[in-house]
Amino acid sequence: MDKLIQEQEKFKAIFQNASLGILVVNDSGNITLANDYLITEFGYDNLDELIGKKMEILIPSRYREVHISERNHFMEQPASRPMGIGRELFGLTKDGVEIPVEVSLSNYTDEQGTFSIAFVMNITARVKAQSILRQQRLQLAAMNKEMESLNAELEKKVAARTAILQETLKKLEESRDELTKALSKEKDLGDMKSAFVSMASHEFRTPLSTILSSASLLAKYKLTSEQEKRDKHIQRIKSSVLNLNNILNEFLSLGKIEDGKIIRHESNFDIKEMISQQVNEMAEFFKKGQKVIYTHTGNQAVFLDEVLFKNILINLLSNAAKFSEENKPITVTTEVTNDALKFCVKDQGMGISTKDQENLFQIFYRASNAINIPGTGLGLHIVAKYVEMMNGKIELKSKLNKGTEINIIFAQ
Repeated sequence: MDKLIQEQEKFKAIFQNASLGILVVNDSGNITLANDYLITEFGYDNLDELIGKKMEILIPSRYREVHISERNHFMEQPASRPMGIGRELFGLTKDGVEIPVEVSLSNYTDEQGTFSIAFVMNITARVKAQSILRQQRLQLAAMNKEMESLNAELEKKVAARTAILQETLKKLEESRDELTKALSKEKDLGDMKSAFVSMASHEFRTPLSTILSSASLLAKYKLTSEQEKRDKHIQRIKSSVLNLNNILNEFLSLGKIEDGKIIRHESNFDIKEMISQQVNEMAEFFKKGQKVIYTHTGNQAVFLDEVLFKNILINLLSNAAKFSEENKPITVTTEVTNDALKFCVKDQGMGISTKDQENLFQIFYRASNAINIPGTGLGLHIVAKYVEMMNGKIELKSKLNKGTEINIIFAQ
């Protein structure tokens, strides 16, 4: 008998101290039992306020009629339902405040009848964190749009845009703590997003500092004879804005990939013409003496997503230039056969160690010999994702101080 009493006391302690709400309802829909967590979360003072009441007292009025029908159906055909499955649910507190909840259902039968058990979790904090994340993504999208406008009219509006950039940096730093706190409440996103905040703060600071210093120096060079100095700083500003734009594009591309918002649109286009044009457009951003040697064999028409392929090309050319010294050539080759497009970008740069190659396509990963070179660690991760979306295969070969070769094959 003593052992039975001990077991009952142990069950009571577990029931009352559970970290989620537990509600027991009879087959008439009347509340027969609730633990302290549920009573507190719904704003009641004690169990007596709930005992015998219809469970719909805990549900917003607009859902009650439907809920009664669903409750009756559940009692007729009871089946367990795990938490987090189904539509968005809301509870109603004693004070009339609606709160978002997750509910898991179970049931049992004894000599007194059939009872349903609801396990209820208040997810207000999670919903708030998700809202903050959405706001941060909207901020990044707005920043990208503003940067594009700045790049188009930079020489005429340097002073005005500098103020905007200063404010942007300030907002980024002010929102960092808030974002970090929100992300800590989402376990599955915590590590990746914390890395994003830390890296973004560092990568934005360097080009913004360059823009601010060059803009300040421009104001000092007023003589015609100082045009060369002005041109030098204008070029530094352009380069920094391009860097910022590339960083933002990588962040936005990553967000779209994670959300599944990138849809493949295949079309016929001239691969040789497209690559040649892109190489020419990027020429001014290569280092001194760096040249792209491009060769093509086979048919020039391919059937692929041109936008995704162009993004892959830009990422690989940017990496090849960034991690190679001046006067080092970059080789690009394409070959179209009856059933495939073979695409290769090869440089004579710093190379990648065998150990680093194992993780190089992971998000935010940077090779140990590239830590001091500006970058986000997103480029090759995004390239790999794009290749996967296009049903392609990617292979990397590299040796330290010898260079890197990336080969991609797309079926045709």
